[in-house]
Amino acid sequence: MWVHLLRRLGQSVLVLLAVSFVSFLVFRHIGDPTISLLGEDATLEERATLTAELGFDRPVPVQYLRYVGHAVQGDLGVSYRLKRPVVELIAERLPATLELALVAAVLAVAGGVALGVYTAIRRDSVASRAVMAVSLVGVSLPTFLIGIGLIYLFAVELRWLPSFGRGDTVQLGGWSTGLLTASGWASLLMPALTLGLYKLTLIMRLVRAEMLEVLRADYIRFGRARGLRERDLNYGHALRNTLIPVITITGLQIGSLVAFAIVTETVFQWPGVGLLFITSIQGVDVPVVAAYLLLIALLYVAINFIVDLLYVLVDPRLRRA
Repeated sequence: MWVHLLRRLGQSVLVLLAVSFVSFLVFRHIGDPTISLLGEDATLEERATLTAELGFDRPVPVQYLRYVGHAVQGDLGVSYRLKRPVVELIAERLPATLELALVAAVLAVAGGVALGVYTAIRRDSVASRAVMAVSLVGVSLPTFLIGIGLIYLFAVELRWLPSFGRGDTVQLGGWSTGLLTASGWASLLMPALTLGLYKLTLIMRLVRAEMLEVLRADYIRFGRARGLRERDLNYGHALRNTLIPVITITGLQIGSLVAFAIVTETVFQWPGVGLLFITSIQGVDVPVVAAYLLLIALLYVAINFIVDLLYVLVDPRLRRA
């Protein structure tokens, strides 16, 4: 088991190094930082001095090692557009994105697994067929169209929910949260549903397909012949053996909730890192773009490592490996 986890940890480190190199190339070779920081009216002497201060006059391998060293210490540069440390900008926006992704992940996983199991066990019922038909909406429609549709229905026509913003927030130490206020939850519901709907339908269909496959296995028929209760067969045996492939896909999909929250944050003007990334691209704010790449890679690596730990808990064979 430990050999397996250490191997995965080593692979994670290699992935982070590869992404850090791509991030370094973006940071170093897109745009001229001296123009962004000093303006077009700066003299050649001022630009040469700033280039030396940034270390851009050194060999490329030295620059890369310096970049990685600063990134490990939490120094990701200064925003060209806002003239503030990138770490501060991300720290201000990250709570909003993580809360949005967390609520969307809970909706997607809980709803997807529950509906997948139900539609597999009651596959011939009217309700199951209705759920499968409605799930085509989540699979077929793009995220921005779902968001616009929800805004039109709940914000414009019914006027139940706000159409943009995060609502009131509360400071808990260095964390700004909207989960403790009514307006925060009202502002969160539509973006979370928009972000999580596609993942919910994907997980539901995967669970249903895997569950149907397991329910046709010989050991399930043998257990039914022995007189085991259907509840024990469905949840104690079938669902447990369904979880291994589901965990793989679910882990990747949860990671993509943060990476692809950009569209949802743009539609609802949600003040997260996704919206910061979009505005940074528009303003050619290279340090923020490079830092965003590193952040997404770190989240993906962390989630994949957690998925490997869940493998060990679900599959006893890995504990003996």
